[in-house]
Amino acid sequence: MSTPSGPGRKSSNPPEGDSEARQGHLRPSPEDLRLRVYPDPVLRQRCRPVEVVDDRVQACIDRMFELMYEHQGIGLAAPQAGWDARVFVINVIGSEEEPDGQMAFVNPQVELIDRDERDSFEEGCLSLPGIRLDVERPMKVRVQALDREGNPFTLEAEDLFGRCIQHENDHLDGILIPSRVSTLRRMAVRGKLRELEEEWNPNS
Repeated sequence: MSTPSGPGRKSSNPPEGDSEARQGHLRPSPEDLRLRVYPDPVLRQRCRPVEVVDDRVQACIDRMFELMYEHQGIGLAAPQAGWDARVFVINVIGSEEEPDGQMAFVNPQVELIDRDERDSFEEGCLSLPGIRLDVERPMKVRVQALDREGNPFTLEAEDLFGRCIQHENDHLDGILIPSRVSTLRRMAVRGKLRELEEEWNPNS
């Protein structure tokens, strides 16, 4: 998720199933990871769970934080870095100078605490440069996951932190923010999506 600019709701294709050809690295080295931009197909598939949190996984998590800060984001999911894994990282402070705000979520399970209590807020996405949309989401979530060291934890989150968790967790299921808005709002950014499609280079 990109840094929010201020307060502020389905995409072109459904997430690809496991029967499709897999995209991205299953067991990457950190140097394999780079920011992926729409319409890279790795962004449209459901990711695989991490089997074990080892040194390689930890190094890839560290690389994800580097990419997030490099591109001035507050969250990044593994497929956005070309990694086929259910992992995302967040620091809503958005600065590597504030490492206490860093959190890694491995194999997260996100529960919406109250689906009826919702708000709308403008969201951007590092994989959709130049696109910002008001997205309506539940205000509170509960998450169970493993941390960077492989230790299980549970937390509840709301406001920007809760929203960022939902945004990044969507990426693990191949869902981008245009999938979370009305058809009318999605049509409003169709021109920009076409530009990204024309500019995309799978080898860059």
